[in-house]
Amino acid sequence: MMRSNPSMLSPDLFDTWPRDIDLGPGVRFLRGFALPHGHALLAALASVALVAPFRHMVIRGGRRMSVAMTNCGALGWVADESGYRYDPTDPRTGNPWPEMPDVFFNVAVRAANAADFNGFAPDVCLINRYEAGARMSLHQDRNERDFGQPIVSVSLGLPAVFLWGGSSRTDRPRRILLEHGDVVVWGGPARKTYHGVQRLSAGDHPLTGGFRYNLTFRMAG
Repeated sequence: MMRSNPSMLSPDLFDTWPRDIDLGPGVRFLRGFALPHGHALLAALASVALVAPFRHMVIRGGRRMSVAMTNCGALGWVADESGYRYDPTDPRTGNPWPEMPDVFFNVAVRAANAADFNGFAPDVCLINRYEAGARMSLHQDRNERDFGQPIVSVSLGLPAVFLWGGSSRTDRPRRILLEHGDVVVWGGPARKTYHGVQRLSAGDHPLTGGFRYNLTFRMAG
């Protein structure tokens, strides 16, 4: 399976992209962990999007998110003028979110186990679709009921720069190149770390074209 060329991501800013990265207690960077399941994950993603199409949610203040989103699982993450929440139904259709595909669940559980978070059983997968220019500002994942459960994040398609901050939004983040198949798992002392994604550079991935997809698994219910 082909991997994307990191050189398209502002090489003047990054002398090298380390293959093994220590981000501190409670977080594991699993380079290429999902590569063996890449085709199956993308096929399952397409099936989910047929039932619950991607959309650009509008948040408080009327701002349209640059990242397109959808969900699968027992719950889905929803943003609108009233705030952020998990909801069992898709507000666009009024129907339950699509069931989480087995390959999604299995990859998430195996990644959590590899990061020493045993017993993780995600009930939601938030799917983000990035195109050139899309970004995710620094934020914490705080809408889940149990912060003892980790977050599992799977990257597919175009490479992106992941921003890994600290306990405050003002902490200067580290920048980590994420490529197709890379997985980041964080929990425990790292569970509320601020994180985000730098503005995506244009590119053409052999499997996803001009897009990058991010599968974010959580136990929210």
